[in-house]
Amino acid sequence: MSEENKFIRFDWAAKRMLRNKANFGVLEGLVQVLIGEPIKIEEILESESNQELEDDKFNRVDIKAKNSRGEIILVEIQQTRELYYLQRLLYGVAKTITEHIHLGQKYDQVKKVYSISILYFDLGRGADYLYHGQTEFVGVHKGDQLQINTKEAGIIKMVSPKDVYPEYFIIRVNEFNQVAKTPLEEWMAYLKDGYINKDTTTPGLQEARENLLYLKMSDQERRAYERHLDNVMVQNDVLDTAKDEGREEGWKEGIEEGRKEGIKEGKKEGIKEGRKEGRKEVAFNLKQMGMSIGEVAKATGLSIEEIEALYSS
Repeated sequence: MSEENKFIRFDWAAKRMLRNKANFGVLEGLVQVLIGEPIKIEEILESESNQELEDDKFNRVDIKAKNSRGEIILVEIQQTRELYYLQRLLYGVAKTITEHIHLGQKYDQVKKVYSISILYFDLGRGADYLYHGQTEFVGVHKGDQLQINTKEAGIIKMVSPKDVYPEYFIIRVNEFNQVAKTPLEEWMAYLKDGYINKDTTTPGLQEARENLLYLKMSDQERRAYERHLDNVMVQNDVLDTAKDEGREEGWKEGIEEGRKEGIKEGKKEGIKEGRKEGRKEVAFNLKQMGMSIGEVAKATGLSIEEIEALYSS
């Protein structure tokens, strides 16, 4: 990719550049493509993600925005690599909600939260590059969705839990491997490879082409950005190495456990077969002494068919 068409990676831009009001259009475009309606960012909220060091523990962008109906929504974008990621996701959403409702306010002031996770690492198992989750209450026996009474503008109306509870989007960047044709796919191409089509009309990417060009960075910004990319590569190498070593160790342990289990099961089978052979020998001798087949079967626990087979072989 030539430097004339080289754009700054989103994980860096979200933390360092997209907090600037002039660049809000990039974030607005991403959220619009995901939730399916235009939003207008009111402000970037103060949070732990305002730290400036390269090795910041947290990497979160909290956005206060309005949707097309003028409703206030909160958007949390996070890109943190952590072992307990789902717990971190839940904590982040809960923190976003509680940070923006004041003590004494009624619960109708709780705002809808969209949690958008952009992951440049392997979260687990799954074939897709985008996952979406909502909270719904479904009848165990009837399969219907519960609707809740709520009061808005003096009118009692029915609201579905999914209209109030957080929505989660998990974007697994490295799982995207296809030609970009839709707005979502164009965004995925940018998130993964930093590529933006020069003729794009996708929300947010036109602004990204104008404001996130690599060549526009100062020498100091460029050096910091290159260090960031190096750190990402090193981090990925360390984690991949640890993963491979873990698999190898797991294989060794599995083989050893299997061998031990095999010996153990073999002993059990051997003892069982040995006992059965002993009973057959006793049965043969008893029959030779003149006992009936029924009496021999009762004495040894063998079936009549097994005893008869002793004399036919």
